[in-house]
Amino acid sequence: MTIKEIQEEIIDEFSMFDDWMERYEYIIELGKSIPLIEDQYKTDDNTIKGCQSKVWLNADVKEDKIFFTADSDAILTKGIIALLLRVFSNHTPKEILDSDTDFIDEIGLKEHLSPTRANGLVSMIKQLKLYAIAYQSKLSQ
Repeated sequence: MTIKEIQEEIIDEFSMFDDWMERYEYIIELGKSIPLIEDQYKTDDNTIKGCQSKVWLNADVKEDKIFFTADSDAILTKGIIALLLRVFSNHTPKEILDSDTDFIDEIGLKEHLSPTRANGLVSMIKQLKLYAIAYQSKLSQ
């Protein structure tokens, strides 16, 4: 599936819920299925700066595609990073860099987060894109 197709699938899933309490519960459930980062990567270098909660993110490249793993000490934040990993993991750096994150606005996520969580969301996306930039430059050498 393309990134856009995954985003459209997420928009469809969120449209099935009537209110934000159900959506929060769904996001928390998503966090339980996250590809967990190995303990050896839970370091300060892999901590996303700008998040109120602790969020660790690691990336590996296999066959020119980036595979992300992550974890968080907060259940809602863990669900948010799981949502982002679902969108961006298993894609090439170019696909990640060329994609937008409009689906976040379409599902209403940013407007239903506290200001600190919304800032954390932006920091998570920024870090995912920074990994893509780093791997893109490595692959094009």
